[in-house]
Amino acid sequence: MSTSSLRRQVKNIVHNYSEAEIKVREATSNDPWGPSSSLMSEIADLTYNVVAFSEIMSMVWKRLNDHGKNWRHVYKAMTLMEYLIKTGSERVAQQCRENIYAVQTLKDFQYIDRDGKDQGVNVREKAKQLVTLLKDEERLRVERIHALKTKEKMAQTTSASSAPSGAGLGGGGLGSHTQGSGSGGDPEQAWPQSSGEEDLQLQLALAMSKEEAEQSSMAPLEDAELRWALSISKEEHQKVKRLRRGDDLRLQMAIEESKREKPKPEESSLMELSAVDPWGAPAAPPTVASAGPSPTHKHRRCRRWTLGPLRPLGCDISCLAR
Repeated sequence: MSTSSLRRQVKNIVHNYSEAEIKVREATSNDPWGPSSSLMSEIADLTYNVVAFSEIMSMVWKRLNDHGKNWRHVYKAMTLMEYLIKTGSERVAQQCRENIYAVQTLKDFQYIDRDGKDQGVNVREKAKQLVTLLKDEERLRVERIHALKTKEKMAQTTSASSAPSGAGLGGGGLGSHTQGSGSGGDPEQAWPQSSGEEDLQLQLALAMSKEEAEQSSMAPLEDAELRWALSISKEEHQKVKRLRRGDDLRLQMAIEESKREKPKPEESSLMELSAVDPWGAPAAPPTVASAGPSPTHKHRRCRRWTLGPLRPLGCDISCLAR
């Protein structure tokens, strides 16, 4: 499993996407290969469900409005849209006609990669083809009939190739098997009836062969990438645990330090109570020794105040208040 696939699976879980939305996201991913025919066929079958139809089309329009650097999202979304128009529910074509302006704007799609290659040319060409197909109802009807026949024949071929080899050896089973495969009764029906059907068959065959080749060649690489992703996640988990352990230790040290610095209120109140004698006489207020004579003196007779030992005229020393 590649890193992009892991990231996509995480997003599917986080955003709680439905089964239909997950299939559309996988078919329109940024992987450098096209969507598989089996996956597009499953999505086309889901368009006949009302709830799944709205989920599928909502995700397709979202992919069509993606940024230039995600040009694969846009191109694959148009490829899937063309497949759904031809083989899915008729409501797909109806909704695409109602929102044809969104497809028309993609005729001016621009994106130049780091190597200077114009990756937007494929998007522009696909947009022109879709607009032409949506505007021509008769052509769409004919291509839809041929595409549905092709899809049915591909499904029969797949089911016939996956059936047991000895299933039709008794009781005329061989004849029924050959007739059901669609290649013995009418050989002309196996050939494409138009250029559009021929292109669709070619796309389906290329997608199926590419899917089988990638599944066989990507298995060891996917295992190595999965082990690498698991080791990275394990290291990050251990790092987070160490950080949390350090934070807890620092917090505990800070709490103990604050306990040591802060005096206990019970001990201080007991010390204050022990210093007070409830049965003893109240302590005398502290006396302040006088360094010299009072700076003022009140005379008993004249009721006047003098500064220091001086006395007013007419008063003797006995006039001073004691």
